[in-house]
Amino acid sequence: MSHVKAEIATQPECWRQAAKLATAPGLPLPGERVAVVGCGTSWFMAKSYAVLREQAGQGETDAFQASDFPHGRRYDRIVAITRSGTTTEALDVMREAGANTPVTAITADGSQPAAEIARHAVVLDFADEQSVVQTRFATSVLALLRTHLGTDIEAAAQDAEVAVRLPLPVHPALFDQITFLGRGWTVGLAEEAALKCRETAGFWTESYPAMDYRHGPISIAGPRRVVWAFGDLPAGLADEVEATGAAFVHSRHHGGYASLGRWVGGREPLDPMADLVLAQRVAVLLATTQGVDPDHPRNLTRSVVLT
Repeated sequence: MSHVKAEIATQPECWRQAAKLATAPGLPLPGERVAVVGCGTSWFMAKSYAVLREQAGQGETDAFQASDFPHGRRYDRIVAITRSGTTTEALDVMREAGANTPVTAITADGSQPAAEIARHAVVLDFADEQSVVQTRFATSVLALLRTHLGTDIEAAAQDAEVAVRLPLPVHPALFDQITFLGRGWTVGLAEEAALKCRETAGFWTESYPAMDYRHGPISIAGPRRVVWAFGDLPAGLADEVEATGAAFVHSRHHGGYASLGRWVGGREPLDPMADLVLAQRVAVLLATTQGVDPDHPRNLTRSVVLT
């Protein structure tokens, strides 16, 4: 079994452990103006959290790619998400902005520079990974932050236990492309699902906000292509996608999952994070069916360290 396949399966328990750290010092206080930074997967988790925090009335929250952080803006706190604790762009933000603003690092390795630079560090070492691609660390970060906002993550963890066992809604032999859609906080999850398929298998995936999908991207929908939506669904979108001949996958649609026209599941809708677990499993299957090592994707390293 690949490392990433095993790591995907451990997510329910990792989320429960992460939830226990929701009172850790340094997490944003209600009313603070917060910037959350990350790179790649960490940026997508930052985007999801930013939407959820504002929806919860906790304060203005922005999410940035670390390389594009606007140093001229004033924030009460910066949260830096970095699994390795060594990513150059994240460390640069922490050093420069941290001179005037409290910085909290969320990382998997407390011995690395991010934890040393930050005023506070929340270490999720139990969610660290041997695989290059991130799965359980990223979702554990979001589980931590959702719990900090008041969500009981146990229901999501139980859904994830279902997601690691459910039949997959799509099979690589039956499709050539996937477009992932999200709405609100699940836009970040859709972007992460697409990235997992690209990273792990070099597969053609795209991602968009669901309401914007009609404004051009739907033009590529058709037979042997899949549209997979996370969270709330715009009215009428499922019918429009299915009219193109593409398969539509959504945990709320008809109470189950679409598998190229065949419905499986027949249960209550999954939490969108558990839905992401299913997409991670699809990414691994895409890799293995093409003879690609899902633990060591081409051109990727565990951390981007620039000289």
